[in-house]
Amino acid sequence: MSINSNARTNWRGDFASGAGRTLLATSGTTELDVNWLARSAGSHSTTTPEELLAAAHASCYSMALANVLSEAGSPPIQLNVDATVTFVPGTGVTRSELRVHASVPGISKDDFQLAAVDAKTNCPVSQALSGIEIILESATLD
Repeated sequence: MSINSNARTNWRGDFASGAGRTLLATSGTTELDVNWLARSAGSHSTTTPEELLAAAHASCYSMALANVLSEAGSPPIQLNVDATVTFVPGTGVTRSELRVHASVPGISKDDFQLAAVDAKTNCPVSQALSGIEIILESATLD
């Protein structure tokens, strides 16, 4: 069985001065502004495709790590995952950095690191982003 997810963007205007609204259509939970200026110069009020990729990577990696830890008999109490996706105008998306801080009772630091790397490798979004550098910057336990 496959699950399809849908997002939709309505763009108005040319590339440089145009703007769009992206709807998370499957869930209907939010509609977000997008434009080239935010993407190329940064913005704290308008999203970018890279911010959406970062959200996808952080949420997918969280699920993958929770699964790896649970299957190893050490289910997490909490995982805080931050993903930063880098975009270089003229080049494209170049990397995704993952940082995780976790509360996992009864697991050694070494076993946690192994689980963190396993989750990075096997996370479906990591696999979809295989054409870029993916870094597990830090993985720490309480």
